[in-house]
Amino acid sequence: MKRILSHTLPLCLPLLAPSSAFAAAFERPIPQPQTETAEFWFLIGSIALIVSLGFVQYLVSRR
Repeated sequence: MKRILSHTLPLCLPLLAPSSAFAAAFERPIPQPQTETAEFWFLIGSIALIVSLGFVQYLVSRR
């Protein structure tokens, strides 16, 4: 058993090294500009949210 450990331990030491030592440097993502299509769908979603909140208020107040 001692012979097995003495021969395999040097081979296993690189596996114990932290993997962050081999990682690439972090590069911050660059945000993309807002497009007109995205602004349009955000407007539609905002209007739908306000309408649905009003509808829920109407349903709750009737009860």
